[in-house]
Amino acid sequence: MDRLTATRVFVEVVDRGSQTAAAEHLELSRAMVSRYLAALEGWVGARLLHRTTRKLSLTQVGNELLPHCREMLHTAEMMRATGIKATDGPSGNLRIATSQSFAQTWLSPVLVEYLARYPNTSVDVLIGSHAVNLVEEGIDLALRITNQLEPNQVARHLGDCHSVVCAAPAYLAKAGTPEQPRELAGHNCLTYSYFGRSVWQFSGQPGPVQVPVGGNLSSNDTAVLLEAAVAGGGICMQPLYAAAPLLEDGRLVRLLPDWQPQSLGIHAIYASRRQMLPALRALLDFIAERLAADPLWQTR
Repeated sequence: MDRLTATRVFVEVVDRGSQTAAAEHLELSRAMVSRYLAALEGWVGARLLHRTTRKLSLTQVGNELLPHCREMLHTAEMMRATGIKATDGPSGNLRIATSQSFAQTWLSPVLVEYLARYPNTSVDVLIGSHAVNLVEEGIDLALRITNQLEPNQVARHLGDCHSVVCAAPAYLAKAGTPEQPRELAGHNCLTYSYFGRSVWQFSGQPGPVQVPVGGNLSSNDTAVLLEAAVAGGGICMQPLYAAAPLLEDGRLVRLLPDWQPQSLGIHAIYASRRQMLPALRALLDFIAERLAADPLWQTR
C-alpha cells in the first residue's frame, strides 16, 4: 500500500478529528481510511491512534511521529512542485493562519487574485489570533500584525499596518473631542483585553508620547471594538484597513490628525527559508506587492 498516501490519511484524520471527516475530505471510503491507518501502523510497528466511539486521540508514538509525517508530506509536495514549476508555475495547497479581521477585510480578495494567476494552487485559510506551531498544525504560513515576534522565528516583513484613533459623533458630542493624546486618559477607551492596561503610543512634531488608557469595554477582536465605537461606546485605536469604511461613511470620526499612532509590522512567518514551496514564495511576493500598492497601508 502507498505509504505516502497512508501518511497523508493519518495526518488528515488527526487534523479533522475523525476518520469520517478525513474520508470525506480525501474522497475515500471510511473503510479505505481504516486500511491505510492499519497499514501505516503495521509499517511503524506500533499503534498511532486510540480509537473509541466518542473520541480519537494520539498515542505517544503517534504524537512523536506526527511532525515527521507532516515534514514528509511537505517534502513530497516540494518535490512535485519543483518538477513542474518550469512549465506550469507554482502548484499545491497552502495552509495559512491569520486573524479574522485581516482575512475578511483585506486578504480574501487578494487570495482570489493569486489563485486566478496560479490556477494549480489552492489555499486553506485558518482563522485565529493565537500563535500557531507551524509544524505540529501543518501550517505553511502565518500572517501576523505585531511588533513582538517570538525569538528564532523565520519571518519576512511584508509591510506596515497603520492605525487610527476614532470615535462616533454621538460619543464626541457627549464626552468632547480630545485635541492632544494625553487627553485620552480622561476618556472611555475601548482596548484589547489581552494587553492589560493599554498604553497607546504616538509620534508627532513635539516628539513621541505614551498615554495609559482604559475603559469599561475590552475585547480581543477588532470587529467587536469597532462596532462598540460606532454605537457610541468610546474611543478606539484600530487598524486603518479595518476602520476605513466606517470613517468614509461618517459613522466614525478620525481623531488627533496631527499625531501618528504607532504602526505595527505585517510579518509572514514560515518554517524554513531553504525549503520553501514555490507556491509559498509566489504568494509572499504577491501579498507584498499588493500591500505596497494599496493606499490603506501607506503612511497618512
